Amino acid sequence: MRTARRRVAPPTAAAVLAALAASTLLTGCAGDASGAQPSRISEVAPLGTGQPQVGRAGRQAPAPPVQQPAVLPGVGPRTLAEVPADARQVVLVTGAGRDATTGRVTLYRRDDVSGWVAAGPAWPAHNAARGWTDEHHSGDLRSPVGVFTLTDAGGRLPDPGTKLTYEHAPIGFTPHGTGVDGESLKGAFDYVIAINYNRKAGTSPRDWTRPMGESRGGGIWLHVDHGGPTEGCVSLPAAVLRTLLRTLDPALHPVVVMGDAAALAR
Repeated sequence: MRTARRRVAPPTAAAVLAALAASTLLTGCAGDASGAQPSRISEVAPLGTGQPQVGRAGRQAPAPPVQQPAVLPGVGPRTLAEVPADARQVVLVTGAGRDATTGRVTLYRRDDVSGWVAAGPAWPAHNAARGWTDEHHSGDLRSPVGVFTLTDAGGRLPDPGTKLTYEHAPIGFTPHGTGVDGESLKGAFDYVIAINYNRKAGTSPRDWTRPMGESRGGGIWLHVDHGGPTEGCVSLPAAVLRTLLRTLDPALHPVVVMGDAAALAR
């Protein structure tokens, strides 16, 4: 007996077109066998256009950080312009007045987004017995106004852990005599940070080289407070000097910005 054969009808044109369409839909997400992905049009708005950034999944991406002005509190544009562009640490010394002998000191660090940010509290300080001057001279009993680099340190006591060049000289940093008001200077030079006013950077704080001449004074330091005004230096509590020594980093190009409030505001 012969088995009846079933005839299969050839595919219609409509069926062929449908199969091709289905194939196209599948390869549109997965790519071809080589792993290549189909090209896509980026939906991320260019930076600075103010348009929200949209990811490929349609979610809004966080906006880029906005650069803030690098201001220092109480420091005006003229003084700020003197701060080197590579400085990332500032010791800001703000005198209470042109003829005042006291002030406040704050350490600032420069943040790429927030600008200058306080890296500690405001510390009490003494400056020279007759206040501040824009043109310091030897014996005028005034502290120089300006922006000066900080590179070298030393003291009667051993290095507390600074990255600055430190000279330990127990005899060399022993003070003699008394302060302007007759107070003892004992311990005043336990720690010092040389302010690069009329001195050769990269040398001992005790080096007496005076690039602008002897008449313009020198030996201006940050040193330990002795309870009274200075002859030109800025004095701070011993614990603050240790903090500064451990924090200041030559790689961050630290500077001191110092003067009375009115002078700094220019």
